[in-house]
Amino acid sequence: MQVVCLDLEGVLVPEIWIAFAERTGIPDFRRTTRDEPDYDKLMRWRLDLLRQHRLKLADIQEVIGGMAPLPGAREFLDELRSRYQLIILSDTFYEFADPLMSQLGRPTLFCHRLMTDADGFVVEYRLRQPDQKRQAVNALKALNFRVMAAGDSYNDTAMLGAADTGFLMHAPEHIAAEFPQFPRHESYPSLLAAFDDAAARMA
Repeated sequence: MQVVCLDLEGVLVPEIWIAFAERTGIPDFRRTTRDEPDYDKLMRWRLDLLRQHRLKLADIQEVIGGMAPLPGAREFLDELRSRYQLIILSDTFYEFADPLMSQLGRPTLFCHRLMTDADGFVVEYRLRQPDQKRQAVNALKALNFRVMAAGDSYNDTAMLGAADTGFLMHAPEHIAAEFPQFPRHESYPSLLAAFDDAAARMA
């Protein structure tokens, strides 16, 4: 039995924090897991920026409410789910994801939580568990699933390495160069064909 694990932002939907940077005009919010390998360092920096600019969770959610999946992403997922089981493994937050998950047909999502104060300011984030993408892949393999995975950022590489087969999707040049062991794809038909080829080899 085969399961596909996908990252969300950059693979299926635009980067939420980049969209937020564009809406607010604050370029520092453009920094993502494509730039910073240390997720805790990145999130602490983001929380500091939110406090500095007096921005609330509702401000981010307003931007997300106007976002849409990348072109072809919904059709890709529909085709993928007709062939394989699917789990989205993301370092986003449940408080962000709902509008985008609805547009993608509500695939299963494992991600994290944000904590807010009484005024709606984000005060902390809570990981579902440390290194959750790799941990999820290892748990699926322990249940005798064969796992195929795709992602685009530093925080996906442990997941790709743990999977039976891992691919980069929409990855920037520097990550593709740093992790040449993961074949790089730029289109959904190409990635789907790669999953099919990998699944045939596992059969």
